[in-house]
Amino acid sequence: MAPSDAPDPPDLVDDSEDAEHTPAQRAAAAARSTGVSIAVNLVLTAVQIVVGVLAKSQGLIADGIHSLSDLVADGVVLLANYHSRKDADAGHPYGHQRFETAASLVLGALLLAVGAGMLWSAFVKLEQPSAVQPVHVAALWVAGAALVAKELLFRYMLAVAKRVRSGMLVANAWHARSDAASSLVVGIGIAGNLAGYPILDPIAAAIVGFMVARMGWSFGWDALHDLMDRAIDDEEAAAIRRTLEGTPGIHGVHDLRTRRMGDMIVVDAHIEVEATQSVEDGHQIAVEARRRVMQRHRVLNVMTHVDPWRRPDADHEGPPS
Repeated sequence: MAPSDAPDPPDLVDDSEDAEHTPAQRAAAAARSTGVSIAVNLVLTAVQIVVGVLAKSQGLIADGIHSLSDLVADGVVLLANYHSRKDADAGHPYGHQRFETAASLVLGALLLAVGAGMLWSAFVKLEQPSAVQPVHVAALWVAGAALVAKELLFRYMLAVAKRVRSGMLVANAWHARSDAASSLVVGIGIAGNLAGYPILDPIAAAIVGFMVARMGWSFGWDALHDLMDRAIDDEEAAAIRRTLEGTPGIHGVHDLRTRRMGDMIVVDAHIEVEATQSVEDGHQIAVEARRRVMQRHRVLNVMTHVDPWRRPDADHEGPPS
């Protein structure tokens, strides 16, 4: 599937009540998968750029620059992975999970910039089609090998991301998929050049640039919304509501609000308890509700407001008559 067909924004499809992996386990998985990505992209960058220059293939050089951007992106992921593990402090009472969201924003900006540069370079060549040189067949073999390597890398990284439910790793995995699709396009362009249509090589480079830029916009826009306290999807919010409503002593839930904190969630909710109960009883019910939600969902914190059941509270009284 090409990047243009990728989910926008890419979603995690795991069970919304999965709480199997600790932050430390998720961080370790991120470090391992990113290390594999660095090794693969380091080799591909060197081979693609060197062979691209020797074989006179602009498309293969562009693909090599794309692989080089992955090395920088992987460095950003490792940096974010390190900082997001820090405990909450006085300046960051909810922790540092949003460092992951900021990293996704940086990844998006990086992709957008790289894609724009590749487009510009390709358009310069397209303005002078007579100057486009035939490429050597070695470029086609390298493009094919890169396609296989990047597709395998994507499948590995996406599996790890889904297992540990990391949005940042999902973004980096789809980055690898955009590389696989770009290598496919480059291979087609090189094959066309070898078949007697030299202009197809810079056209392939332009297509790769567009794909990279579009992917960057997608990830950057998605991360920007998360930084503006975007709510979680309706399905996951409904699962959290069911957990609250299933807590003994709670008769209703309203004004449930959520916001993302990296890959975690912060929840605010009004819970309704029997009006005749004591303040202490209501507090214990709220504590149990919070415990259940944080145990069953990827929730960082739950703030509850206790309301009397079947009696209007100050937040929901009708207008004065």
